[in-house]
Amino acid sequence: MNFRNVLLLVFLCFVFFVTNAQKVKTFDPDFSACGWIKDVGARTIPSSRGVDYNPADFGAVGDGITMCTEAIQAAIDACSENGGGVVRFETGIYLTGSVFLKSNVILDIPKGVRIVGSQDIKDYKEIPGRVAGIEMTWPAALINIIGQQNVAVTGDGVIDGDGKVFWDKYRAMRKEYDPKGLRWVVDYDCKRPRGIIIENSKDVTLQDVVLYRPGFWSVHILYSEYITVKGMTINNNIEARGPSTDGIDIDSSERVLVEGCYVNCNDDNFCLKAGRDADGLRVNKPCQYIVIRDCIAGHGDGLFTCGSETSGGIKNVLIYNMQGLGTKYGLRFKSTSQRGGTIENIYIYNVKMDGVRDPFVVNLNWHPKYSNSLLPEGYVYEDLPVHWKKLLEKVDPEDGLPKFRNIHFENVEAINANTCIKVTGLEESTIDNFSFTNVSFSGEEAGKISYAKDWIFNKFSVSGTKDSKVEMENNSKVKIK
Repeated sequence: MNFRNVLLLVFLCFVFFVTNAQKVKTFDPDFSACGWIKDVGARTIPSSRGVDYNPADFGAVGDGITMCTEAIQAAIDACSENGGGVVRFETGIYLTGSVFLKSNVILDIPKGVRIVGSQDIKDYKEIPGRVAGIEMTWPAALINIIGQQNVAVTGDGVIDGDGKVFWDKYRAMRKEYDPKGLRWVVDYDCKRPRGIIIENSKDVTLQDVVLYRPGFWSVHILYSEYITVKGMTINNNIEARGPSTDGIDIDSSERVLVEGCYVNCNDDNFCLKAGRDADGLRVNKPCQYIVIRDCIAGHGDGLFTCGSETSGGIKNVLIYNMQGLGTKYGLRFKSTSQRGGTIENIYIYNVKMDGVRDPFVVNLNWHPKYSNSLLPEGYVYEDLPVHWKKLLEKVDPEDGLPKFRNIHFENVEAINANTCIKVTGLEESTIDNFSFTNVSFSGEEAGKISYAKDWIFNKFSVSGTKDSKVEMENNSKVKIK
């Protein structure tokens, strides 16, 4: 697909989005339980005063053909060495592999500029990090902010991961791995570059840029604090629908603000994570003090998702003024019995969902073929890669039980759903102390709640055209009025 056709498709998607979106009414909930909300987001942004650094002056050619990695990196390095400032592109299409931003630098991508990721995995050097809950070596992202402070990526231009070649690689590997009983490891063996990684960094701002088609996750915020993501548009369904192309993943990080973003992807749209199984329990870093507001999810697997990587815990989260339009899942909480972690003190206000297949889902036995790592016969353990061994490491049953509790919903509405409620806890770990105020779900089926305890309903309704009554099983003090 040429660039003109890509732009036409994006324009048509935008028109559909604008004409079908309901305006989210501004809502100011009672934030008394979230006294920390004023201390989220980047506290500083680099100065834009002084000399701009143009990658073209360092040899970058915006013809969409010339590889510009070294020239772009040289501009960033020069800007940093001279005390910081702005690296600003002139109009053009710049082909590049991984570039690494540095402290006190703004990477500005103005309208008319497109940064295109190389389709050769060799242009993304492997570095240590964490992906999908496991620490391992992995290809660097297209844009990397690692171990830095006071950094920004701004502008109305486009970062295009051009990732279909990596999506196709993954689908081919699935055909090979799945019949062998290796579904649990294929995502880790198929090393695909992310769009943007912010790792071990502070005071980072991503503002207004458009991100298309990364090979893997779009924006990954890992082990970082005081981060702002504002006004971004993420669309990963151009040319095809990219597998595991999450929108914004906040992973064992804190003091993060996400606002005014639109995400159309093929996995979780806005997602909180905190490590997987034994390796995640070893790291034991929570995801906490998070605000996500005034955002819209289009296609994807979760308007707002907690998990499935929950090992370090997820807590103190505020979500409000959100919309889901045709998203597969709405408010989604998922984990497994070997993952562990406590998910608590989450406040969700003013959410509108239309055409969301399953608007409210809690599942503590999520995707067993992926979540349960079992080594088939014919493999020698000592010869396995390190990340296979991490995935196979057993977790003490007590440590492995996740706990979901103290999660609150107010002014939430879903219409045109398939199944309104899907809640599946565990006998050993019930879903505790959920509260609902002015919440309504309508769709084909009411759904089911199992292994829940001490839920409070105030002005709560479920309307199913096929079955209007929620099925209850193995619950304690869970009664819809």
